[in-house]
Amino acid sequence: MVTFLLRRAAYGLTVLLGVVTLVFFLFTFVPDPARELAGQSESEELVANIRKKLSLDLPSGVRYVRFLNDLSPLSVYAVDEYARWYRSHEEVGGFSLGSTSSYRWVLKRPYLGRSWMTDRPVNAVLAEALPGTFILALVAMTFAMLIGVTMGIVSAWYKDRAIDRLILLLASVGMSGPSFFMAILIAWLFGYLWFEQVVIPVGFIALPLGAMLVGWGYSKQRGRKQQWSRYALIGFVAALAAQVLTLIGFPIPSIMVTLPGTGLPMNGSLYAVDVWEGIIIAPQHLILPALTLGVRPLAVIAQLTRNSVLEVWSLDYIRTARAKGLSERAVMLRHVLRNALNPVITAASGWLASMLAGAVFVEFVFGWKGLGLELFRSLEKNDLPMVMGGVIVVSTVFVVINTLVDIIYGWIDPRVRLN
Repeated sequence: MVTFLLRRAAYGLTVLLGVVTLVFFLFTFVPDPARELAGQSESEELVANIRKKLSLDLPSGVRYVRFLNDLSPLSVYAVDEYARWYRSHEEVGGFSLGSTSSYRWVLKRPYLGRSWMTDRPVNAVLAEALPGTFILALVAMTFAMLIGVTMGIVSAWYKDRAIDRLILLLASVGMSGPSFFMAILIAWLFGYLWFEQVVIPVGFIALPLGAMLVGWGYSKQRGRKQQWSRYALIGFVAALAAQVLTLIGFPIPSIMVTLPGTGLPMNGSLYAVDVWEGIIIAPQHLILPALTLGVRPLAVIAQLTRNSVLEVWSLDYIRTARAKGLSERAVMLRHVLRNALNPVITAASGWLASMLAGAVFVEFVFGWKGLGLELFRSLEKNDLPMVMGGVIVVSTVFVVINTLVDIIYGWIDPRVRLN
């Protein structure tokens, strides 16, 4: 087991080193950041001073070694404050392990440099932005798990029926929608169009409900299996078709119902400023961005749960449980779900890490103060240390979560360690 843990940890560190190297050299080839910072009309002397201050005048190999030295928990820095390898104690933190006349060894946390725009430490800026993104991703993942697992179970329970087809259709739509498109659509619909009031045609409620009752009565009269969901879907399609005909000019009468609006803002953070109470927690600001961020994992989890439940349902020990006289509900809760949710939990862990990177578009559209919005603003300003630091943090979280999942799998299932 110890060998397995060491192998997985070494694999994670190797992947992380590759990501750090790729990120550094990718941003190394950005054309003359010093000129961009100084402006096109400034003198070459000023541009040269900026290059020297930001160490852009050094060769790429030397800058790469300094970059790794700053990221390493054990670093070597010059003692002379005028030397190029000097970092002050206040800047990098940590504590000294010893020194010579020229260099000192420091044990510290990874240092990501300073922002070119604000001159603030990148670590401090990311520490302020990361909790907002983490809370947003956690709420979105919880929403996706609860709704997605429920939809998957219902879809498997009513396999090949109308509700199963409807759930599969919605899951396919959810997986097909890009994050930036879904963010704009949800922001426009719930944060602008329906902000003050919601106007719904009565037909959208009356026709599906009426068709469902007709189908239920018809099935009961003929002694057939109740298929009310199929009739409800037909009624909804009829109501949608009537609404489309109305929009293109056909005089189809319809009664409109006005309901209270969502009142959900399209920008903000987890906190709001109240005139009397000061800074307060505003959990309603989470609804729209969490809904947008959770749509795609919800669709994936719904389909994965359905397939996993159907696979487990066909195994021998499930037939044995039925032969003992257990009800279908008891078989589902006691035997099927406990084994069917293993791949779902694995997928959820990967999606939670992916959400930190996928939140960039969502945070930008909704103005959510988090890591994604900070990265977008840094890209606009060509603030490379901020961008590199954000990418490294997201990559580190992704690698750590996947490594922990591998370790947990190896602890639960000995076959993983043997392989």
